[in-house]
Amino acid sequence: MSAMLSIRDLHVKYGAIHAIQGVSLHVNEGEVVSLIGANGAGKTTILHTISGLVKAAGGSIELEGKDLLKTNPSQMIRMGLAHVPEGRRIFSSMTVDENLDMGAFARKDKEGIKAEKEEVYRRFPRLLERKDQIAGTLSGGEQQMLAIGRALMGNPRILLMDEPSMGLAPILVKEIFSIIRELKESGLTVLLIEQNARMALSIADRAYVLETGRIAVEGTAAELMANDDVKKAYLGA
Repeated sequence: MSAMLSIRDLHVKYGAIHAIQGVSLHVNEGEVVSLIGANGAGKTTILHTISGLVKAAGGSIELEGKDLLKTNPSQMIRMGLAHVPEGRRIFSSMTVDENLDMGAFARKDKEGIKAEKEEVYRRFPRLLERKDQIAGTLSGGEQQMLAIGRALMGNPRILLMDEPSMGLAPILVKEIFSIIRELKESGLTVLLIEQNARMALSIADRAYVLETGRIAVEGTAAELMANDDVKKAYLGA
């Protein structure tokens, strides 16, 4: 397996605050890699830096050997990177169908876009039922499905997911994670940030634990599940 996404010695500063301090991690093609840690550990900052929303103070981020720190976000989408942000960030005044169209803005292949939309509606039948509904009137779970569906419309090769279970009822959390599992089985590469460490480790191949801007522990999901410190801090054991 080759590393699709490679981060080396990443530093991010917000003024005097050194938020990310020398983080190195990689995501191999076809893997689900999870980044877990407490609120404020810097997980979202890492995703925002990968996506070009936050500027790095040092280090490197490469997608298949291409330097992302010198790439603008719209180019990243064309390179196959998509981001499902924390809080979903759907276009709340547009319909479900229009939101999906926005996800394909960088594509020109009309037949491909049409086929992708059919696939999204197959994957999320509830969105098909609500395709003409204003997105802001959807439930939290439906909005999360729409955020994932919109990202998939860009035909990504790697998906960055930030807290997909946040604010959702347990039954919907299971549904969202079964969707992530299905995406993994289809060959999509995923970097997942998730507060629910148990759910994250149940689906990940490997994981990193982030503590105050540094990687504290890394290993396979099974190794982290068995790690006493991880169990105490994040798995309620």
